[in-house]
Amino acid sequence: MLKITAEPVDKASIRRRPRAANLVRALAIALGVFALLSLSVGPTGVTLEAVPRAVLELLGYAERSSRHEALVLFDIRLPRTLLAIYVGAALAVAGAMMQGMFRNPLADPGLIGVSSGAALAAVSVIAFGHVLFPSVMVVLGVYALPLAAFIGGIAVTALLVAVTSGRRTVSTGALLLAGIAVAALAQALMGLVAYLSDDRALRDLTLWTLGSLAGASWGKVIGALPLAVMLAMLLPRLVRDLNGLLLGEAEAYHLGVDIRRAKYLIVLATAAAVGAAVAVAGIVGFIGIVTPHIVRLLAGPDHRVLLPASAMLGATIVLAADMLARVIVAPAELPLGIVTAIVGAPFFLHLVLRRGVHG
Repeated sequence: MLKITAEPVDKASIRRRPRAANLVRALAIALGVFALLSLSVGPTGVTLEAVPRAVLELLGYAERSSRHEALVLFDIRLPRTLLAIYVGAALAVAGAMMQGMFRNPLADPGLIGVSSGAALAAVSVIAFGHVLFPSVMVVLGVYALPLAAFIGGIAVTALLVAVTSGRRTVSTGALLLAGIAVAALAQALMGLVAYLSDDRALRDLTLWTLGSLAGASWGKVIGALPLAVMLAMLLPRLVRDLNGLLLGEAEAYHLGVDIRRAKYLIVLATAAAVGAAVAVAGIVGFIGIVTPHIVRLLAGPDHRVLLPASAMLGATIVLAADMLARVIVAPAELPLGIVTAIVGAPFFLHLVLRRGVHG
């Protein structure tokens, strides 16, 4: 007699579903609130009350006295807010993808050298692009820096995939050592580029490597847009693959996941995310490792929730850090990378110690 049995029910997964839905709603609201606050923070004294006047001025229905407010809000603060949202979302999503692919919550584009590789390529273009390849720089325009950072990021990520391929598991020590070696080499080469640069380029490179959104403009938004679109198109294709890889490569293969294709797409998406983020903001650390870990603790490892929630939380964190960077030493401005490092480093240390104690 044929006996029909129901599939086992994952009660923990069922309990997480309403929690995950509430988390996504809360993060969406928080992102909207912090985006509005970002438009109101700055040394010029222009607040959100000026938005209606600025909109009317753009439409030609307001007095010329509101032109200054329109300039501050729409030409300075709005591009900066959009770039902060993209940088935070891209780095957080890249961290979530790296952690899913390596099955290790300590994996991070900055920690294992991907950000350094992207930064090396971008620094080389900043210092020598107009001297060595003037015609190429003219043709590429605002896309030159994001493209160079994308190539640098994909090269480092591909190298790490090649180093760790063929192993069923990737130990934390092996991953971190490989990343440290790659990051050290990239940092050394960036030092060489800085040594060969003139004084003006050296100052620009130093400030850029600290991470900042001070130079935000619509040109940078346009330059990052193609890589942002590429990332948005790749992410839906990666959710099932990343969930399968959480079980291990052998199990994912039996579930129908094309392991090689999945790794290539993850490499491409990670390089696109990190490349554009590094190109427009420099090196901003700890977002990629802290954000996915927080979301995973709250909503579980399912990438259907982890990726969008990490994107929203990462964007919110960078918006908050950027506002803090603008006001903490006003009228001067603190580099964004310093703020994220001060906040993220203690959390990362806690994560390392917690894993060391509990396995």
